[in-house]
Amino acid sequence: MGPFGAWYHVSKFGVEALSDALRLELKPFGIDVIVIQPGGVKSEWSGIAMNKLKSTAPNSVYGNAIDKVLSSNGELESQYAKPAVIANLIWKAIRSKKPKTRYKGGYMAGFLLFIRRVVPDRIIDKMILSKMA
Repeated sequence: MGPFGAWYHVSKFGVEALSDALRLELKPFGIDVIVIQPGGVKSEWSGIAMNKLKSTAPNSVYGNAIDKVLSSNGELESQYAKPAVIANLIWKAIRSKKPKTRYKGGYMAGFLLFIRRVVPDRIIDKMILSKMA
């Protein structure tokens, strides 16, 4: 998660919560529900989101922070995984006789999920905010 993406993050959390509920409701019918947790993946979506964010920066109280987010995102994008990584993950999940509840893949997915479990939120917040200062 990062700043200026609340609208995006809430949609991901919503789909995850829906999936968790459906997994329990549909299990008696033999239907497995899984969650795919992708990290950074190369697509046109990032460029679209960053261009929209850039258009909000002028005359904004967040202008400087937005500029820093845009700069760091540009550096990260070169390391994003190819979409085939996620396609293969989905293929693996749907072919499994006993699928896991969650599958993670893509740039930094496993690392970020691990960090979120073991590092306190306040420390993560400080790390993110330091990149925006």
